[in-house]
Amino acid sequence: MTTRHLTAITLAALALCRAAPARAQDNDGMLQGAWAAENYVLQDGPTHRVTGRIFFTQTEWTVLFFVMDEEGEPRRGSGEGGTYSLHGNDLLFSHLFNFSIGEEMPGLAAAPLQMIARDASEAVTEPSTIQISGDQLTVFFPSGNRMTFTRSSH
Repeated sequence: MTTRHLTAITLAALALCRAAPARAQDNDGMLQGAWAAENYVLQDGPTHRVTGRIFFTQTEWTVLFFVMDEEGEPRRGSGEGGTYSLHGNDLLFSHLFNFSIGEEMPGLAAAPLQMIARDASEAVTEPSTIQISGDQLTVFFPSGNRMTFTRSSH
């Protein structure tokens, strides 16, 4: 093998190595749009069906979802929103708004009515990770719980 061939192979390998992080950053474009809520899986076992949507713009997010009981009736609900940043699979939610209430359900304590509106300087952050596979999104929360979604729109 000539020096020219080795140089070409080395440059190609370096280009591939540099391309890998760029693919991880592509999650940002893949995340934007609307996603239909499906399941809320608790770390300690119970899985609850949820209905609603989470929306991601380039820098902001909003979610409205309901946790359903076995008969398909909503027993808990939450409307939340704020800003976010995404680096690879690391999603950092900044919570500015929250409106929620909930009855006790397996694995979930009753939650009193909350109405919170914060300035950006007072935002509570939630470092999470995501996994996108085709039209499936899973958000892994720091609590160990996770929520699954199916793409609703781009």
